[in-house]
Amino acid sequence: MTASTHSQLPAAAPFWMSLVMLPLVMVAATQGGLWWLLLPGYAWYLTTALDGVLGLNESNADPQTATDSLFWHRAVTIIWFPLQFAAIFGSIWHAAQTDHLSGLESLGLFFGIGVLSGTIGIVYAHELLHQKTALERWLGDLLLATVLYSHFRTEHLLVHHAWVATPRDAVSARYGEGFYRFFWRVLRESPASAWRAETRMLARAGRGRWDRRNPFWRYGLLQLAMLSLAVALGGVQGLLLFVFQAFVAVWQLELTNYVEHYGLSRRHQGDGRYEHILPRHSWNASHTASNWLLINLQRHSDHHYKPDRRFPLLQTYAEDEAPQLPFGYPAMTFVAMVPPWWRRRMNPRVRAWRRRFYPDIADWSDYDRGDLPLPRKAL
Repeated sequence: MTASTHSQLPAAAPFWMSLVMLPLVMVAATQGGLWWLLLPGYAWYLTTALDGVLGLNESNADPQTATDSLFWHRAVTIIWFPLQFAAIFGSIWHAAQTDHLSGLESLGLFFGIGVLSGTIGIVYAHELLHQKTALERWLGDLLLATVLYSHFRTEHLLVHHAWVATPRDAVSARYGEGFYRFFWRVLRESPASAWRAETRMLARAGRGRWDRRNPFWRYGLLQLAMLSLAVALGGVQGLLLFVFQAFVAVWQLELTNYVEHYGLSRRHQGDGRYEHILPRHSWNASHTASNWLLINLQRHSDHHYKPDRRFPLLQTYAEDEAPQLPFGYPAMTFVAMVPPWWRRRMNPRVRAWRRRFYPDIADWSDYDRGDLPLPRKAL
């Protein structure tokens, strides 16, 4: 390890704040009661309070920074899978062995673990799946298997990044669409969309949908292994607790997806074609503490504009280039769970975004309904 990598530890240290959640899992598991509230309290409320104290971080790293100098930034994402694995399955074993946790206390504990696997695990998986190394991509797959959402890899890389802010993308929330309608729509549409994307790729290579190269084989086997381990360690109770934490994690992921692109649309250019993706097509947030916890996921405008950038190098944008959220994701997802409140806060911002970036579009009704035509290859 070189001196240059050592010198990056202080800069990377704030992004390691996720590790605090691991001893909180141990406290909740051993103490029972309401100690599980420490996990959402830390991830959601303390982080939001710190955002209020620390404000915005609008500084940008040099996007040309060499990957070798990001050792300590990358390390936290690489070590996370075994830590989360131990937290989930160690807690399943503990819940099955102990008699001091009631049924409600066990549910509370695994709600807290779902907060960990959704707020941290899926966010880290997202970062890892965008990388080129086999180790990082495998770790991303393993993290997604712990929340039974492996198809997210395909849907995110092959569909979301290509078709964000268009009707082709299930996880781009439409203007006026409430979270709960969005959530159930995504749960229905995303697995089938991911399957179609993979089978199209296989067909272009002259292979059938059941070819061994179809990653759905890997997705299924990894998820089956996780379910089997939950049963082996905790029986039916272990299985139910595992599935419960996975649901909590997925709920948080889709809340985040809902916030990231709500009401934003790329200009339709006719014949099913859309303009190139720009920073204006994602909501941006520069809030300091929540970006530490979420490894700069809130610099989402730049992530879609330059998806190959590692999280420490993601850039933030001013309001004249990208729409801005009033709060970080933890606070915004809380608002999203109350649709009338969400519409009061966000619909005026969407209308202002339309006036700023697309003053020539007078009628947005087709965009809002998702009635615009799709390219032939997407059908």
